[in-house]
Amino acid sequence: MAKEPSVKDPAAAPDADIARLSFEEALAELDKIVRQLEGGQGGLELAIDAYQRGVLLKRHCERKLSEAQAKIEQIAIGPDGAVTAEPMKLA
Repeated sequence: MAKEPSVKDPAAAPDADIARLSFEEALAELDKIVRQLEGGQGGLELAIDAYQRGVLLKRHCERKLSEAQAKIEQIAIGPDGAVTAEPMKLA
């Protein structure tokens, strides 16, 4: 099993590793980073590194959500009773 990157050392996992994370894994790591930054843990350099990794994790999560959204289809019944699948319309 792969070692989980340490929040205390954001550089422990290269940025390329982020692409391999599931949405849930990336979100959990992002949550840890947010708690670390809010708690004022670590020095300035560590905070900057953590923030930079957090930005990458946020983008990864947004990309994963966009991919999931594109897969969701809405079932529609036309006036003639025909059932079709259409892309989901948001707001």
